[in-house]
Amino acid sequence: MNEAEYTASEASFSTHLRELRLDRRERKAATRSARPARRILSASERAHILAKTAGRCHICGGLITEFSWHADHVLAHSAGGAHSADNYLPAHALCNNYRWDYSAEEFQLILKLGVWTRTQIERRTVFGRDAAAAFLAHERTRQARRVCATSSSTSPPQ
Repeated sequence: MNEAEYTASEASFSTHLRELRLDRRERKAATRSARPARRILSASERAHILAKTAGRCHICGGLITEFSWHADHVLAHSAGGAHSADNYLPAHALCNNYRWDYSAEEFQLILKLGVWTRTQIERRTVFGRDAAAAFLAHERTRQARRVCATSSSTSPPQ
């Protein structure tokens, strides 16, 4: 579906997003058994990967200063991407975790939606206020789950 087709109506846009998600799930399921096992990268391979972008995240472009950056697959592992240094680029953990295994088209739409929603929040439109409230409620729930998981993992056994 081209952009003119899926931007014709709310229904066609919703259908397009759903089709992209279903395509991603089907691609992932189809390659599940054929995927090679993951392997740990050596220190020299990680250094080579980080040097490819001069120490910058390939997703957001920000400087990678922390030690715990991710080596992100260029061609997703779920899509049959190889575990070789040539198929990795460095990414902040947060950036990589939000990118998941979206196709380029799906990720670009997610970015466009995010930027547009941010503008609506800044302008304090009705949608923006509703979106901000829903997002903040989601973030509070997510943070509470992380606090519970952290506290339960550090508490002494009984």
